Amino acid sequence: MKMNKFRVGLIGCGVISDIYLKTCKKFDILDVVACASLDSEESRAKAEKHGIPRVCTPEHIIDDSEIDCVLNLTIPAAHADISLAALGAGKHVYSEKPFATSIEDGRKILALAKEKNRLVGNAPDTFLGGRLQTCRRLIEEGLIGKPTGVSAFACTHGAERHHPNPDFYYLPGGGPLLDLGPYYLTAMVALFGPVIRSAAFAKRTFEERMIESQPRHGEMMPVDVDTHVCGILEFADGVIGSMMVSFDVWDSQLPRLEIYGEEGTISIPDPDPTDGTNIFGGPVYYKTRETARWNYRPRVQGLDAWDVADNRHGYNEDSRGLGLADLAYAVREGRPPRASGEMAFHVFEIMTGMLASSKSGSFGVPESTCQVPEPLPEVFPGEQIDRRAS
Repeated sequence: MKMNKFRVGLIGCGVISDIYLKTCKKFDILDVVACASLDSEESRAKAEKHGIPRVCTPEHIIDDSEIDCVLNLTIPAAHADISLAALGAGKHVYSEKPFATSIEDGRKILALAKEKNRLVGNAPDTFLGGRLQTCRRLIEEGLIGKPTGVSAFACTHGAERHHPNPDFYYLPGGGPLLDLGPYYLTAMVALFGPVIRSAAFAKRTFEERMIESQPRHGEMMPVDVDTHVCGILEFADGVIGSMMVSFDVWDSQLPRLEIYGEEGTISIPDPDPTDGTNIFGGPVYYKTRETARWNYRPRVQGLDAWDVADNRHGYNEDSRGLGLADLAYAVREGRPPRASGEMAFHVFEIMTGMLASSKSGSFGVPESTCQVPEPLPEVFPGEQIDRRAS
């Protein structure tokens, strides 16, 4: 029996929409039927580039009874309003991160989705890529024994060097924790489950920053968020985590993610210095007690001395939108989406607690929790490309 198309209306036609629309074309179930943004010229250009049949307003997409799901790629400050309007119109929603810009709005989204019996999915979906799915498999196979700790580092010098309109990164809802943090916190929660408390130190290094990209090169913009955050996390299963995210670091050799266990370590370096958030693919290194440098001779330093894990999973290239495809299949199969709203809200509450902790000096204790998503099958619908060990 042929499966009906899952009709998607895109709201928000900015830079990030290109990779989403490219990924959507890999899945027969997805059909992007309309796009909209506040800039009609931008919408028309996006529709022409990607073969989207209809350009309209956000209101028309929300009111269109033929559209099953709204893909919400608006700026963070608009995420909640668009998601709530779409859910209110009886549509499923998949949104970019962060889930919302306030805990109250996040709770409203989840409550309305439950009331309307609709699914909510949310970026990031990088944890579904081949790299992090390989990490999960290695942990479940017992390669490093029982996990004990995890560390994440995401350090850049902000978006003003590459984004044409970077202002929103420095307004409420932006900043490195809400922009970069979800990639790594979501990966941690997907591997280890919910966080029970967190704390952080945070600072705002500059009160204003210069836009270095075109066409606004040289223009100054205000900074209304903290831009360097160091945090600690305690997971319900006993794993202890640490994380540093920053828009104030010119360069770094720190790994993106390391996982520590009773019998070994898994390490993920940055696969692409030009895009520190693209962790779908790239090598997964590991060391066990037999090869750890503290008892291994000769003492060879550097990643050349590490073993490289076999990657048997798909989606090792930038595949943002994979979570939307999974949500479409979740609707058809009557199951929760892997990149779920519940997990995204839990991650958002963790981050909110960390920022509050930096001011209060006390721990943030999330009221929410979430389930660990099922692993993505090695054979998943869509074009399985770029399968490689490194």
